Amino acid sequence: MVAKNEILELPKTLAEFILWEPEDGLKYEWNDGELIKFTGMNRKQLYIYEILNNLFIEKGLWKRGTFVAEYDTMLTGIQMRRLDIAYLTKEQVANTKKEIDEIPEFVIEVISTTDNHYKLEDKISEYFKHGVQVVWIILPEHKMVNVYTTRKTVKICTEDDICSANPVLPEFEISVNQLFA
Repeated sequence: MVAKNEILELPKTLAEFILWEPEDGLKYEWNDGELIKFTGMNRKQLYIYEILNNLFIEKGLWKRGTFVAEYDTMLTGIQMRRLDIAYLTKEQVANTKKEIDEIPEFVIEVISTTDNHYKLEDKISEYFKHGVQVVWIILPEHKMVNVYTTRKTVKICTEDDICSANPVLPEFEISVNQLFA
């Protein structure tokens, strides 16, 4: 137990970060020495995850891989991101058992009102730099989804527009209205 006026020792390296157990009950990302507080999914984000996970199951995509929330991904040797939602193939899941860091090809970020726009742009850039092929940025407050297939190619989806995870999961499609029903 730490005294009130005692300063908590924060991790200074990625190795320390991996072993670190924060006492505040929160989760963190590591970005080249920067600790980024992660609060986890709120109710709205959980509801969106549930809709997308049900779609994943209904389409039978669970036979090819897994759909996971808050997945810790080592993008580089100095950068660990906690993805809101990610798709991993069966092979990638098997590799994680061998302690191989796997980067998903399909990533979803569900934006909250506390997310920083500039940090989000950094994440999108990082994802594509390290092999992600499709990124969905879901903006619940605007009932909108931005579907990126490259850093420069984005489809802004609203209302009846169809969001697709093509080319990673072409069958994984949903309209914005269905997502926010």
